Amino acid sequence: RYLKSRSPETKYLVTPFKTVFAQLVGRYTSTLDSVSLGVDRALGGVSFDDVEDESDDLYLTDTNFITEWLPSVSHALKSFSVSDFWVQSCWRRSEALSLISSTCHNLVKLVVRNAWLSVDGLCLMPTLRCLTLEFVRLDDEDLSRVNACFPNLTQLSLIGVGGLKEPKINFLHLTTCQWSVSNAPLSLIICAPCLVDFDLRCFKPRLIVLEAPSLSNFNLSIENTDELKLKNCANIQCLQLSVECHSLGFLVSMFRHFSSMKRLTLDLVGRREQVDVAKFGIDTLLDCFPKITCLNLGPGAWHVMENSFKRGGLEDGIGMKMIKQLIAHLVVHEMEGTLAFISSVLDKSTHLSDVSLLIHRDVDSYVAGSLISSCRSKFPRVRWRWGIWKEGIKDTWVSDGT
Repeated sequence: RYLKSRSPETKYLVTPFKTVFAQLVGRYTSTLDSVSLGVDRALGGVSFDDVEDESDDLYLTDTNFITEWLPSVSHALKSFSVSDFWVQSCWRRSEALSLISSTCHNLVKLVVRNAWLSVDGLCLMPTLRCLTLEFVRLDDEDLSRVNACFPNLTQLSLIGVGGLKEPKINFLHLTTCQWSVSNAPLSLIICAPCLVDFDLRCFKPRLIVLEAPSLSNFNLSIENTDELKLKNCANIQCLQLSVECHSLGFLVSMFRHFSSMKRLTLDLVGRREQVDVAKFGIDTLLDCFPKITCLNLGPGAWHVMENSFKRGGLEDGIGMKMIKQLIAHLVVHEMEGTLAFISSVLDKSTHLSDVSLLIHRDVDSYVAGSLISSCRSKFPRVRWRWGIWKEGIKDTWVSDGT
């Protein structure tokens, strides 16, 4: 349909999408409670050179287009999702949020993707509970208008939202938040007393302030930051960290006093040679988190921990005695060294009874098989699970330990 609408020979034979959609919606004005429209993902790769400069046939956050049909269905509408055509929407500033907020008084869920959104005229939406903005340019540098107009949000997803400089999330009822920051804001401030699940991915903010007394599951992926302030976050049960190697010591020091933490997932990215491996052995890590019962190490973290062992061995510690489950993604560079590391961990971790090892797909099958066989024979008390991993591919389990 898209190609036909672009061809000089057939474009006049194609009914515009906006016309078709408006006619379709017009049939259900009294009963429609959910609307979802968007451009097929296959068009995501279309370049600016392939699109006419002034074309707006797939500009779906066009205020004039939305005005044609939204008011007639707004009274019953509970869910509204729109995924725009980026090459037509990125240079057109849309007033769609103002229109939606002024007409949809019962809206509960709103999703907007691939658009440039103004917050001028944004109205209070007390019924809105779920908001998703993905790959959006938002004219709200500190999120003050979003905070003020959507006060009762319980779920918030901000993925690749540009235009933010010093954003602040301040929602009293927010329980779940996913925030992937596309640019490098000066600071990030999150104040959410009911927040339970938080996934934050960001790039070199100078300051992160997090105040979330109910936070239980925290997934933090960060390249670097000058300062991280954690206020009233002592209830974290499960922590996932993916950090630059040189930031590890700083970030571990921020979380080490959280005595309630039971599960830790750690991976290190960037140049591993920047890490003083003697200071970041698995024994040191577990001593920082003495109540951890489940440890999940990504390939970068495993590499650093194994190198630390090769240089200085392992010390006995409280943390080594507490761990019950170990999951690791690893690359076997030298089987005897890897086996010695695993053996030492198991010798000192007397309660460790469940080990899951995912070996990189490119490791020689003979080497991988020898490692598996040796581990099983040396530690029959352990429930072993084996699998294969590779970058960009879903993990594959070969043995489930039964």
